[in-house]
Amino acid sequence: MAKHKHAPAPSSARIRLATATAAAAALTGGLLAVSAGSASAVTGVERPDADADFNGDGIGDTAVSASGASVSGHANAGQIAVVYGGTVSRTYATISQNTAGVPGSAESGDRFGADSAYGDFDLDGYDDLLVGAPGEDVGRDTNGGTAAILWGSPSGLTSGTTVEDPRPDFHDGYGGILEAGDFDGDGRQDLAIGSVNSATVELFSGAMSRGGGLTSISKFNAPVYSGDGAGVWNLHSGDANGDGIDDLIVNGYSTDTDRNANLWIPGTTSGLSTTRSQLLPEGVITDLGDTNSDGYDDIVIGNFWSNSGGVSDSGAVYVMKGSASGPGIDSHQTFTQNTSGVPGNSEKEDYFGSEVDLGDVNGDGHLDLVIGAPGEDLTGGADTGSATVLYGAADGSGITTSGALFLEQNNAFVPNSNEQNDQFGSDVHLDDLNGDGHDEVYVGARGENGGNGAVYPVRVNADGTLAASSGIYTSTLGISASGTPVLGTNFTD
Repeated sequence: MAKHKHAPAPSSARIRLATATAAAAALTGGLLAVSAGSASAVTGVERPDADADFNGDGIGDTAVSASGASVSGHANAGQIAVVYGGTVSRTYATISQNTAGVPGSAESGDRFGADSAYGDFDLDGYDDLLVGAPGEDVGRDTNGGTAAILWGSPSGLTSGTTVEDPRPDFHDGYGGILEAGDFDGDGRQDLAIGSVNSATVELFSGAMSRGGGLTSISKFNAPVYSGDGAGVWNLHSGDANGDGIDDLIVNGYSTDTDRNANLWIPGTTSGLSTTRSQLLPEGVITDLGDTNSDGYDDIVIGNFWSNSGGVSDSGAVYVMKGSASGPGIDSHQTFTQNTSGVPGNSEKEDYFGSEVDLGDVNGDGHLDLVIGAPGEDLTGGADTGSATVLYGAADGSGITTSGALFLEQNNAFVPNSNEQNDQFGSDVHLDDLNGDGHDEVYVGARGENGGNGAVYPVRVNADGTLAASSGIYTSTLGISASGTPVLGTNFTD
């Protein structure tokens, strides 16, 4: 997401802010039929705000991209770093296409790990990880792209299975945008896979196995422009109408409004229903979760280019309330750094809302919201970056600014210190990786050490004070410092 003044790319390289010039792709009407096959429904399908658990030990794990990493001398081949949680200490694994059992091989420009999504795709009790490599050359198809499932096990993520592009002649960059969710209510996680610069989203559903079996493959064309700098920019899932079936949020440059927008597409027992879709406000980054404990997931939208208070690219975040009929466009909260109780001030190119995530930081059972502002200028120089935690109200009424927590690298107990162009807040993630019942705040700083990147776990006590933690660097993970790995660009979700 390139912007002015060498500003931070506020998510992964999959996002491009450019005026779309390609022809419109029409949204197919009616239901997107996705067969559930013969699999029987199961209970306990993962909620969007649940922690991943790749090794089944009951403690959360997470994965973070280093898609610009050099592997065996191949520039931008890409790697993904896995952080396994533990009550005593974390352990790490770094996976590339040269890792034993992972399909393909590391090649220049593959960008393995550019996006990822998780779920228990084969229903064996261990979460699996879907990883994209949008720059992969597939046969004679330069930059055709690919995706693979890395399978969970008692020892963590192990071997992988390719999820092949069913329409390789129609787009490049397949695997650049990924999401998982149960869009037909059959108890199994489905895969939604987008391609760079394309309006097409491929849907895979039904029984999945390490042998590569997929019961049903379908597609739809979102009402967004295709072409260079356009296409689907982001996908996210959750249940905004409380029917127990995941919905899909699609972001791109809308053919209806001629500007960026989000489209809510509800899931049904027959699949995603485009006839009941709703157009939502602009803002690339989204998350879903029940912030006000009413049984409906709310949709959080980060609009980092919003001109809050007339200040260009200062940024804003919207919380759209869920309901039985879907997200309420007229019932939402807006947060900026000019909102009373939010630390700081709206300033030019702060990019507040570049990344957002929901979780429970103080362990009170209510969802909290963390917001990245990687363009924040602080002591230390331009684009040092920051992150802000807004807590859920104690009475369950929603996100509040009371007791808001401002995080920067000059805070006591936050590892390292503010430096120019660190872009602290380039991604943010809430996850309980130490099993203490409340989430740590994981903050990516993709600009750290000249573009090597870093990840900073910030431990927050129940009373809002911070506890000591240590940073995760390319050196920690054994990632080559050659080029710009940009570790911390994109956490799995």
